[in-house]
Parts: sequence; C-alpha cells; structure tokens
Amino acid sequence: MKTDPEAFIRANTSLMPPPHVPEISLYLASEAHELWLKTEEELEAIGLPPPFWAFAWAGGQGLARYILDHPDMVRGKRVLDFASGSGLVGIAAVMAGAREVMAADIDPWAQTAIRLNAGANHVAVGFTGANLVGASVEADIVLAGDVFYDRTFADALVPWFSRLAAEGRPVLVGDPGRSYLPRDRLEFCAAYRVPVTRALEDSDVKKTTVWRFVAG
Repeated sequence: MKTDPEAFIRANTSLMPPPHVPEISLYLASEAHELWLKTEEELEAIGLPPPFWAFAWAGGQGLARYILDHPDMVRGKRVLDFASGSGLVGIAAVMAGAREVMAADIDPWAQTAIRLNAGANHVAVGFTGANLVGASVEADIVLAGDVFYDRTFADALVPWFSRLAAEGRPVLVGDPGRSYLPRDRLEFCAAYRVPVTRALEDSDVKKTTVWRFVAG
C-alpha cells in the first residue's frame, strides 16, 4: 500500500512541544496515537520505515537545548543537522541565528516531517536524503543528536567526525548514554536531565550530555 507521508503524519501525530525544548513545536506521536501500537511488519506493509522522526529523542532534545542556550555556537554559520529525524536540532539552530541549516536523513519520510515541523515553527530548513557518512560537507558546524545507538553505525561515524573536526568543522553530539558512544574522543560541553517517554527509554528522565568531538 502506498501511504501519503503528510496525511499519515497529520493523522498519527499531534503538534506539541518536546518537554525539554518548549520553545519548539513538533508533530510527535504520543501514547494516544495508533503509531505506538503498530508492529514493524504493519509499518512495512504501509511502506513506512521505523518512524524515528515521530519522537523527540533525548539526545536531540539535549542538543537542541544547548544550541538555544548557546546561540554563539551557530549564529551566522552554515549548520548540518545530521541524522535529523524530526528536525528538532536544525530548527533550534535556525532559531539561534544560524545563517543556513541543512537537515540530513536517509529516511524519506523524515523529509516530510521536517518540512511540516519547520513550517509549524515558521523557519526554513533545507533537506538532503543523501548518505553523507564519510563525505565532505559544506557546513561550518555539524550537529548530531542520538547517533551512537548501533555499533556498525558508530564505527563509521567516528573516523568521519574525527576528520570533520580536524578540518575545523566542530561536531557537537547529544547523547543520553548510548552503548557505542566513543567517550575517549569527546570533550564535555553540558549535561541535562531530559524528560522522555518510558515507551522509548528505560526511565522517565535521561541524563543527556552534549559533547564536542575531538580530532585524533
């Protein structure tokens, strides 16, 4: 079955602020929505990849909070919001004064979610569906929320982030203690206690840290 992404998102989410970033509103799924109850097989049947864009993950919330609280990190700069999901971090960067924001996510549904979320917050965010891992990027700073959840993905990200940092492109990572976080390559920036949904995490609040990737 071919499903229209915008119609599906509007029917299965509600516009609401993430708890740690109340300045921003996103189309998010809540326990009241059918999206929570669908199995992977049901999602596949309607042509929907796992809907990471429908949730405000702790790492993204922490990183967005940091950007809003430290606008000097992005003001006047070209920003890449890598593995953007809902677009939360990219939207925060625009609100903090970024000159240009490009959201990158290989999930084609994220493009629609980011467009709707950017529109809801009256900001402009670009989008690319290209797999940028290992590629050169036209950005002054790279933001990545909650990306170290998978070993294979993490192993690919570490040398790429290291190269970007060595090129003078800061890489900021928001992470709530995922298993494959390369702590030996990171410099502490800030920590937050981020309210999350127990259906997604193992607690109601996750300690989330913002790190700066160190070239090595």
